[in-house]
Amino acid sequence: MTEQETATGGSKPDERAALRDTAAEFVRREVAPHLQAWEDGQTIPRELHLVAAKQGLLGVSFPESVGGEGGDLLDSIALQEAMLGAGASSGLMAGLFTGGIALPHIAAHGSADLVDRFVRPTLAGETIGALAVTEPGGGSDVAGIRTTAVREGDFYVVNGAKTFITSGVRADFVTTAVRTGGPGHAGVSLLVVEKGTAGFTVDRALTKMGWHCSDTAELSFVDARVPVGNLVGDENSGFYLIAEQFVVERIALAVHAYGIAARSLALTAAYCRERETFGRPLVANQVVRHKLVEMHRQVEVARTYTHAVSARHAAGENVVAEACLAKQTACDTATYVCHEAVQLHGGTGYMHGTEVERNYRDARILPIGGGATEVLTDLAARLLGFTS
Repeated sequence: MTEQETATGGSKPDERAALRDTAAEFVRREVAPHLQAWEDGQTIPRELHLVAAKQGLLGVSFPESVGGEGGDLLDSIALQEAMLGAGASSGLMAGLFTGGIALPHIAAHGSADLVDRFVRPTLAGETIGALAVTEPGGGSDVAGIRTTAVREGDFYVVNGAKTFITSGVRADFVTTAVRTGGPGHAGVSLLVVEKGTAGFTVDRALTKMGWHCSDTAELSFVDARVPVGNLVGDENSGFYLIAEQFVVERIALAVHAYGIAARSLALTAAYCRERETFGRPLVANQVVRHKLVEMHRQVEVARTYTHAVSARHAAGENVVAEACLAKQTACDTATYVCHEAVQLHGGTGYMHGTEVERNYRDARILPIGGGATEVLTDLAARLLGFTS
């Protein structure tokens, strides 16, 4: 742990090492033997959330006051790195830890009632939450939200649609971005919409290139009546509540990216030592060794930069631009490393069910989710003053 990490609080070095061990063992015992079946079935069993919660994994970065473990972002990164290093897929992490994007706004700004009804049971593994922001045709434009919520007495009447919602099929509730005011960012609010609300439906589960075990849904709201008490924070403050979490979300995706890249590198290095061609191991070829070195270099650069940005964020610095760049750096790494991993595995790497094949497919969503690279690069340009 660096001096900067120590200054931010969170776990002590020995506690973080124990967390890594627990997370890795959880994957080896509870995930790895079943992951391909979950991938093929395109779902994660609800029971896994309970098991993860009992191990203290679901609430690592949430305060103890809302049912979490009291850690920080750096603890969450240690957890994710250990799980990915033990063979968890990016899709598994997205589906199991959807609470990481569904709950922070409620934990930080929700009423005590909302915390008790949604945050605590989700961190205990008893319920599953989702975050619904993206709309058909809307992409990354949070300020352009068109789903409306009109107040009628003690209820908001919600109409609209959401798409690409992670865990939307299994979710017991959805933290939903709605328009309660005028146009632009100032008119957006967050409402918690519960499964079973009349007029709220899961229209369909979406089949994807990767992240197979993480269910993704299209949602619709037709005159869905949501209690006013389900409003998170103040009315028309939703854009700011969402924006507060952008850095953490982008760092998490960066960890996914260099995490699956590091796993693919480890698998590939082992394969190149074992696989013989023309009477000698693959690694005996200079071109193979040089590829492995380049894969290693990119993983280390992405990991080191993401750690540095994360430590600065945990220390209270404004690192919005740097988080965009960390995500891009890590996603570029995943794209390159996972491609080369399949190449060096040859025909074996192209086979469905191999880890490198899964990581290759899963890597493709990472430069898109949490803000497409092109959008985040333009945002970084503005924040860094590179505009006219």
